[in-house]
Amino acid sequence: VDTCFFTLQGVPEDLLFFYEHLRKGGGVVRVDQSLLLYRYHPGAATHSVLETTIWAHRVRFLEEQALPHWATFTIWNAGRQGRRLYRSLTAGSQRKVAAFCDVDENKIRKGFYCYEDSQERPKPRIPVLHFRAARPPFVICVKLQQKPTTVCEVLQILLCHLTKFVSFATWKFF
Repeated sequence: VDTCFFTLQGVPEDLLFFYEHLRKGGGVVRVDQSLLLYRYHPGAATHSVLETTIWAHRVRFLEEQALPHWATFTIWNAGRQGRRLYRSLTAGSQRKVAAFCDVDENKIRKGFYCYEDSQERPKPRIPVLHFRAARPPFVICVKLQQKPTTVCEVLQILLCHLTKFVSFATWKFF
């Protein structure tokens, strides 16, 4: 007897609902009270949603809603998440990336990111700049799987530096 194993892949319904709300002109308002309580348990449907599925929806939404309005943009993070975003973009969106920016001296010293898997010849080489030398608009890629205090510290530093020289309209968190 053959045995068949399969896994049902979940759908990020809340994320898709939120994106559709924004597409139709909806807004977001901060409310300082709980409006909805989720029950989180080992059998929750949320565990069937793959991280790669969420990532693909986020990239598609970014390319649909923000990138068409920008001639070029800078990816803030020359590390794993920033490079992953670059590789996930369509070829047309990749051509809009003016630079990566970072605070890591080793990445800045190298001076560029070469997309080795590209079919283009010569292979794309995107400059890596110190964040103070970078130009808006920015797509900010911050790894959120770190300890909450680390994420809060990183976001506080990013926002402190960012708001000193660019307006809110020229950056998006990814």
